Amino acid sequence: MNRTITPQALKNALVDRYILDARRASDRDASDEQLPGAHWHDPDKVSDWVDQLPRDQDIVLYCVRGGSVSNSVLDALWARGLSARFIEGGIEGWEAAGGQTVPK
Repeated sequence: MNRTITPQALKNALVDRYILDARRASDRDASDEQLPGAHWHDPDKVSDWVDQLPRDQDIVLYCVRGGSVSNSVLDALWARGLSARFIEGGIEGWEAAGGQTVPK
Protein backbone atom coordinates (compact mmCIF):
# COMPACT_ATOMS: atom_id res chain seq x y z
CA MET A 1 0.00 0.00 0.00
CA ASN A 2 1.18 3.51 -0.75
CA ARG A 3 2.18 5.60 2.24
CA THR A 4 0.68 8.77 0.78
CA ILE A 5 -2.33 10.13 -1.03
CA THR A 6 -2.18 13.29 -3.10
CA PRO A 7 -4.42 16.19 -2.14
CA GLN A 8 -6.06 15.96 -5.56
CA ALA A 9 -6.89 12.27 -5.16
CA LEU A 10 -8.26 12.86 -1.68
CA LYS A 11 -10.51 15.72 -2.82
CA ASN A 12 -12.32 13.17 -4.96
CA ALA A 13 -12.52 10.56 -2.19
CA LEU A 14 -13.20 12.19 1.19
CA VAL A 15 -16.34 10.15 1.78
CA ASP A 16 -16.07 7.09 4.02
CA ARG A 17 -12.60 8.00 5.22
CA TYR A 18 -11.58 8.62 8.81
CA ILE A 19 -9.65 11.90 8.72
CA LEU A 20 -6.98 12.04 11.41
CA ASP A 21 -5.39 15.38 12.33
CA ALA A 22 -1.98 14.31 13.63
CA ARG A 23 -0.43 17.75 14.04
CA ARG A 24 1.55 18.33 17.20
CA ALA A 25 -0.49 20.15 19.84
CA SER A 26 1.52 23.37 19.40
CA ASP A 27 1.02 23.33 15.60
CA ARG A 28 -2.68 22.65 15.93
CA ASP A 29 -3.06 25.37 18.56
CA ALA A 30 -1.36 27.86 16.21
CA SER A 31 -3.92 27.14 13.47
CA ASP A 32 -7.57 28.10 13.18
CA GLU A 33 -8.50 25.36 10.71
CA GLN A 34 -8.66 21.67 10.02
CA LEU A 35 -9.94 19.36 7.30
CA PRO A 36 -13.70 18.79 7.36
CA GLY A 37 -14.62 16.03 9.80
CA ALA A 38 -11.09 15.64 11.14
CA HIS A 39 -10.44 14.02 14.50
CA TRP A 40 -7.37 15.32 16.34
CA HIS A 41 -5.12 12.95 18.25
CA ASP A 42 -1.82 13.94 19.83
CA PRO A 43 0.95 12.28 17.78
CA ASP A 44 3.20 12.20 20.84
CA LYS A 45 0.72 9.87 22.56
CA VAL A 46 -0.14 7.56 19.66
CA SER A 47 0.09 4.43 21.81
CA ASP A 48 -2.71 5.81 24.02
CA TRP A 49 -5.26 6.13 21.20
CA VAL A 50 -4.24 3.97 18.24
CA ASP A 51 -6.46 1.07 19.30
CA GLN A 52 -9.51 3.36 19.35
CA LEU A 53 -9.31 4.06 15.61
CA PRO A 54 -11.80 2.40 13.28
CA ARG A 55 -10.72 -0.83 11.64
CA ASP A 56 -13.51 -0.73 9.06
CA GLN A 57 -12.50 2.55 7.41
CA ASP A 58 -9.52 3.82 5.48
CA ILE A 59 -7.66 6.37 7.57
CA VAL A 60 -6.16 9.48 6.03
CA LEU A 61 -3.93 11.48 8.31
CA TYR A 62 -2.13 14.77 8.06
CA CYS A 63 0.32 16.92 9.93
CA VAL A 64 1.57 20.36 8.89
CA ARG A 65 3.79 19.43 5.93
CA GLY A 66 3.57 15.65 5.58
CA GLY A 67 6.99 14.88 6.98
CA SER A 68 8.34 13.16 10.05
CA VAL A 69 5.16 13.41 12.15
CA SER A 70 2.99 11.83 9.46
CA ASN A 71 5.55 9.11 8.82
CA SER A 72 5.91 8.17 12.48
CA VAL A 73 2.14 8.09 13.08
CA LEU A 74 1.63 6.07 9.90
CA ASP A 75 4.23 3.53 11.04
CA ALA A 76 2.36 3.11 14.34
CA LEU A 77 -0.97 2.63 12.55
CA TRP A 78 0.48 0.13 10.09
CA ALA A 79 2.07 -1.78 12.98
CA ARG A 80 -1.47 -2.30 14.31
CA GLY A 81 -2.74 -3.47 10.93
CA LEU A 82 -4.75 -0.34 10.11
CA SER A 83 -5.35 0.81 6.55
CA ALA A 84 -3.86 4.30 6.52
CA ARG A 85 -2.07 6.85 4.35
CA PHE A 86 -1.03 10.45 4.85
CA ILE A 87 -1.67 13.51 2.71
CA GLU A 88 1.35 14.53 0.64
CA GLY A 89 2.40 17.98 1.83
CA GLY A 90 0.21 17.83 4.94
CA ILE A 91 -2.46 20.45 5.55
CA GLU A 92 -0.27 22.98 3.73
CA GLY A 93 -0.27 20.81 0.61
CA TRP A 94 -4.01 20.27 0.95
CA GLU A 95 -4.66 24.01 1.06
CA ALA A 96 -2.22 24.73 -1.77
CA ALA A 97 -4.21 22.27 -3.94
CA GLY A 98 -7.44 24.12 -3.15
CA GLY A 99 -8.64 21.65 -0.53
CA GLN A 100 -11.37 22.88 1.80
CA THR A 101 -10.72 23.54 5.46
CA VAL A 102 -13.16 24.45 8.21
CA PRO A 103 -12.73 26.28 11.53
CA LYS A 104 -11.68 23.93 14.30
